[in-house]
Amino acid sequence: MILRANSATVPPGAVLFFVFLAFFVANACVSPPSDFPADVIQRQLDAYNAKDIAALVAIYADGAELYEFPSTLLAKGSAALRERFAARFQEPNLHAVLLHRIVAGEIVIDHERVARTFPEGPGTLELTMIYEVKAGRIARAWTLPGPKARMS
Repeated sequence: MILRANSATVPPGAVLFFVFLAFFVANACVSPPSDFPADVIQRQLDAYNAKDIAALVAIYADGAELYEFPSTLLAKGSAALRERFAARFQEPNLHAVLLHRIVAGEIVIDHERVARTFPEGPGTLELTMIYEVKAGRIARAWTLPGPKARMS
């Protein structure tokens, strides 16, 4: 059978070819999330800024540990991380801006400026975050708080 459209002849295999081509192109554009450490940490930052607790906690390994550098444990495990993020997400102006990122294998170091609502009022905090990524998820993270600045 030969299809005719506007007086043009289309061979039978061509229609099937174009259907498959459209399918593969559509699926090629939707790739699964990358396990590269920088990509994992970017998804973490995006989820943090979106205040998406479910997406954020899913990026951390089930037994992930969060420390204040060098060794003060702040949270361990999904439930503790969820509780910590839920409290932080109550701040109306919370937003982190990436200033610089260093990637060395499975270690990612972010220098950020975070807008927060402190007890004394809104301001920003310079922050260094160190992440250890294993199997596409954050296994451990360390926070190094820097100077605070009040917003006028």
